[in-house]
Amino acid sequence: MALSRTFRVTLVHVPLLITVACVSQTNAPATATDLPQPRTATYSCADGTRITIENLGTSVRVLGPDGASEGLPASPANQSSRFGAAHDAIVIDGCDALVMNGGKPPLTCTR
Repeated sequence: MALSRTFRVTLVHVPLLITVACVSQTNAPATATDLPQPRTATYSCADGTRITIENLGTSVRVLGPDGASEGLPASPANQSSRFGAAHDAIVIDGCDALVMNGGKPPLTCTR
């Protein structure tokens, strides 16, 4: 008796589980990595320093921990996540920024 009951319950639940698994998750809330780069954001870096990046659209202004400010244009010009000039570059990906300064190892920073 218990075996036939288990079988009937399984027959009901398997199609239900398949249907639920196939439903699109388009109404899922946005995660932090989906959000665009804000106009100004502060990042905490792996070496313990903090930098501020001001997004100006076709360029960014980076304020370092020592107070020095540097502007970096989009590279190439149509980019909104890669910026660089000479030996310095920043790649912004969601909440993460990879900061590269000539002669130093790349530094990962998170907002």
